[in-house]
Amino acid sequence: MTLPADAVVIHTDGGCRPNPGPGGWGAVLRHGVHVREMCGGEPGETSNNRMELMAPIMALEALTRPVVVHLHTDSTYVRNGITKWVLGWERNGWMTSAKQPVKNVDLWKRLRLACAQHQVEWFWVKGHSGVADNELADVLATRGMHEAIERGVPVG
Repeated sequence: MTLPADAVVIHTDGGCRPNPGPGGWGAVLRHGVHVREMCGGEPGETSNNRMELMAPIMALEALTRPVVVHLHTDSTYVRNGITKWVLGWERNGWMTSAKQPVKNVDLWKRLRLACAQHQVEWFWVKGHSGVADNELADVLATRGMHEAIERGVPVG
């Protein structure tokens, strides 16, 4: 896979322990030789899916100008949601095909807005499979969760 010279490669992860429970998200952004690590979390009750969504949202919102982004996630929920389901949800007034309200609609709307600023290509990567930046994003998500719990307030 050949990247454009100005492309940003992002790996994201999120999770909770237990689910639902306190959670964290992490992101690794690479642009040429530059690397930025980000993390945050929620000390109260959240979900794995909310944290998996927060990671790409925060990473994309951190970019200061429109760029080509290759975004890697180990969440099929996030990848399928943003690449396959979200347009139908929007068209149907944020209802699923089963006529139920879309879960995490606040974050899906925020992710759509963040994606609109960039040219984002989505990739799924198997979690805990030795992909260095995915493993780092997992470590960052755990850090974000622990920092949020220690402070007792959302971090990030």
